[in-house]
This record gives sequence, C-alpha cells and structure tokens, in this order.
Amino acid sequence: MRILRRTLIALAVVVAVVVAAGVAGYWWQRPMLLTGTGYAAHNACAVTELAGRDDPEHDLPPNPLVPYLRFGADEPGETTGSLLGILAKQRAWYTEGFGCTLAGERPDLGTATAIDDAGNPLAGAPAPTADAAVDAAIAAAFADGAPPEQAAALGTRAVVVLKDGELVGERYADGFDAATPQLGWSMSKSATDLITGVLVQQGVVALDDADLRPEWTDERASITIEQLLRMTSGLEWDETYDLGTPITQMLYGEADMGGYVAGLPLEHAPGTVQEYSSGSTTLLCSVLAERTGLGADLPRQTLLAPLGLSSAVFEPDAAGTPVCSSYLWMTPRDWAVLGQFALQNGEWNGEQLLPADWMAKSLEVLPVEQTDDPGYGMGWRVNTLTDGSPRWPGLPADTYYASGHDGQKVIVVPSEGLVVVRMGFTPEADDEPSEVQLVEELIAALG
Repeated sequence: MRILRRTLIALAVVVAVVVAAGVAGYWWQRPMLLTGTGYAAHNACAVTELAGRDDPEHDLPPNPLVPYLRFGADEPGETTGSLLGILAKQRAWYTEGFGCTLAGERPDLGTATAIDDAGNPLAGAPAPTADAAVDAAIAAAFADGAPPEQAAALGTRAVVVLKDGELVGERYADGFDAATPQLGWSMSKSATDLITGVLVQQGVVALDDADLRPEWTDERASITIEQLLRMTSGLEWDETYDLGTPITQMLYGEADMGGYVAGLPLEHAPGTVQEYSSGSTTLLCSVLAERTGLGADLPRQTLLAPLGLSSAVFEPDAAGTPVCSSYLWMTPRDWAVLGQFALQNGEWNGEQLLPADWMAKSLEVLPVEQTDDPGYGMGWRVNTLTDGSPRWPGLPADTYYASGHDGQKVIVVPSEGLVVVRMGFTPEADDEPSEVQLVEELIAALG
C-alpha cells in the first residue's frame, strides 16, 4: 500500500508539473497564438462577408497553427477564431460598409456613407476587346503553360490594365471576377496618402502640422503629418511578424491601434531615420479621423465616394480608426481607378481633389541618415532611387507603384499612360519578376 500511495503521489506530482508547464507555456505563447487566431478570424469574416467567397482557408499563409484553427459564430455578423475551439479565442464583427473588426464585443462604428459609382468610369464597363499581345502578356502573369505547382505558387488572381484611362486588359483566376473585392494590404498606405492629400486640398490639415496628440508633451510633439506619411517619425517600431512585436500587437492585440502607436517612445529624432512602419500610417489616420470628426467614415467621405469606388471597404479598429496600414478591400477595377486618379495628379471628373503638386511631393524621396526601404516617398515607391539607379531597369524612370503583402501591386507609368493592377496570393514565391515582365510586355504591346 505504501508503495502504491507513493507511486500515486509521484504520478500526481508529475501530472501537476506537466499541467503547470503546459499552462505556463500557453500564457507565454498566448500573444503569438492570438496573432494567429486574430488573423484567421478577421480573414474568415472578411473573405466571406466582404468578398462573398466560401474558401477563407485559401487566404491563410502556411502556418503550423492552421490544422488546429476552429471557427464559429455566437450571433449574426460575428466570426470567432480559436485553437481547438477553446484557446486564444478572437472575435471579428461585420458592419455594413465598414467590414470586419477584431473586438471583444460588437463595435459601434456609426453609419457608413453610401457610395454612388456614377463617377467611376470602370463601373459596369464591358470587358475589353481581345488583343493577342496584351492577352499573352497577361497569360504570362498567370503562369500559363508553367507546371501547375508553379502557377499555384505564383497565385495570380487578377490583372487589370488601363491605357490612357481606357480598360484594355483584364483577367481573373477561377473563383474571382470583376465584382470580387480583394485586400490590398499595404497598398492601403498609398490610398492613405491620397486621403491626406484631399484634406490638405480642403485646408483641413497641412503636411507640417505638429502637436498631433495631446499626450505628446515631449519631443514627439514635433512629429509632423508628413513624417508619419514618410515613416520618419522616429517612433520605436518593428515590422517583424513575430511574438510581441509592435506590428502583431497593434493588429491583433489593441482595440485602439492609433493610441497604442502614439504611446510608443522615440528611438530616433523625428525626420532623421526612415523605418517602414504600419504603425505610422494607422496613427496618422487616427489623427485625421479625430481632426475631421469623421471616425471610421473618414476614407469614404474623403476619397472613396468622390471617386465612385462603390466596392471599397476600409476596415477600422474597435475605436473607429480606419486601419490605414492594411485593410482596404476593393475590386481590381477599383484599384485601377485609384492608380488612374494618382496618374491624373488628383483631377477627377473635372475637379482637382488633390493639390496640383501632391503626387510630385508623394514621389519625392527625401534624404535621411538611414532607411530600410530605399525609394519610399509618401505611401508610394519610385523606380528611380536617390542615387539615380533604377529599381527595375527594364521599366521607365518615372514608374511608381503601390505594393502590398502577398503580391498586390498597382503600377503606374505616366510616360506610357499606363496603370497595371496585379492581385494575388503569393506568400512564398517571388511575384515581382512576373509583374515587371508584365509591364514591360504591355508597354511593348500598347506602344
């Protein structure tokens, strides 16, 4: 009996240690687990509710957590994501016009401004007339003729081509069409530059505005709107998607993303170092949303409605701040309209919505002591770097573009009157060579 009792006690101790270790391990890893379940919950909500698709798992990057993810809904408009149905649960809430928001309870975002597409020249436009050379260039961007695994890895989902404002090329992958909104990820930053330009044109804000947050009573008070656009604010940041980094904490652990970023300390004097930061762009939109009083409706009233982008949804956080770093959904045609608006220097249907020199300023790359993103201006990247060398030698020097995670591109070539949109899901392959080849071949075909 004594031996049995001792054995049971020892076994109980071992079990307790294992359980304690498991609990401790879970709480240590919980921030990263919440990143995974938050990403998955938001993705599942948006893909189904916004894009009208039934395959959200196809938008999840390779991750060891994927087999253990479980989804559900406790009430209409809610999507939950968790591990095994119980751990690290996150909730995403759908709101008409505002998309999906991660929050513990349903956010009150107000009413979204209705968008009429009457001013959008691509809304309802017929498919372009077939052109053998254009179609061949687009086929290569879809990896036609390549082994199936290579085409799948490239993952092109849409290509839209405008020449002098006219739709001349268009193709979609199976399961997608001209009415399917797609997430631009960091192309949202380029849209944010245009939103800011509209407000500058209206006299609501200026690029040199400082004292952006009332709690900034130290050197952060000198940070300007332009420095947030250029990512030279000097605020501490790490864009690495890893355990406990600012980017994962902001997107998946903060109800008020702008407030979180504003609370970070300086690591560089403002204006001296350029560090790519999704936090800077989202913080900027929190400032703009507060100054205009528009809240989550900021993008719709300033940019999306005037351009007639009726498919567009800019998703906010639980505090009502548009997540301007990452969460703009539009059809590829509407992404092309955004590029055409930039190409036209902010003139739209006879009205100058941006300052006449706004795009020139946006494409100007200012000298800094160091940068982790050469060629980045204000929300857009340029082809001619500060030392005069080309990023893409095969493309004209005046080429510029918006770029997003997983291979999203809006490439603008002013000298050719060309706007090229490429959307896709490319988490592992290098999509950029195919996009450069696409533009090169389109210039040759349309020249």
